[in-house]
Amino acid sequence: MLGAAGIFIPEFLTKIGILNTPSWYSAGELEYFTDTTTLFIVELIFIGWAEGRRWADILKPGCVNTDPIFPNNKLTGTDVGYPGGLWFDPLGWGSGSPEKIKELRTKEIKNGRLAMLAVMGAWFQHIYTGTGPIDNLFAHLADPGHATVFAAFTPK
Repeated sequence: MLGAAGIFIPEFLTKIGILNTPSWYSAGELEYFTDTTTLFIVELIFIGWAEGRRWADILKPGCVNTDPIFPNNKLTGTDVGYPGGLWFDPLGWGSGSPEKIKELRTKEIKNGRLAMLAVMGAWFQHIYTGTGPIDNLFAHLADPGHATVFAAFTPK
């Protein structure tokens, strides 16, 4: 879901002049503080840590209810395989009645699916028009009769 926000928000803020960031589709061409292999390995380490804790909880339920950095901070008992506490639920939304938790999990799944469709839509817009979704929106608002989805498929 943050991936969709990472496409739309920076592109919008760049369009209105608050930021000066490249478009999301050219982000891989930029030079970062280190090479991409190092970034990938660091990402694997962090994701591996999170998934390792989840897997440990599945194998031995309740074993991850002690915070690894602050041992005095006892984590709330959540369902097996669903982490909680300061690192995975900083706002405390995962606590409460089982009905509320089930409703929030269902909303998360639905919002995640909607975000995947939004990212796919932004990807298709870039492929067919060569610009991002915010540029296409502003072009459509400036000329609604000609800047439409069908304009990308009509011969010029």
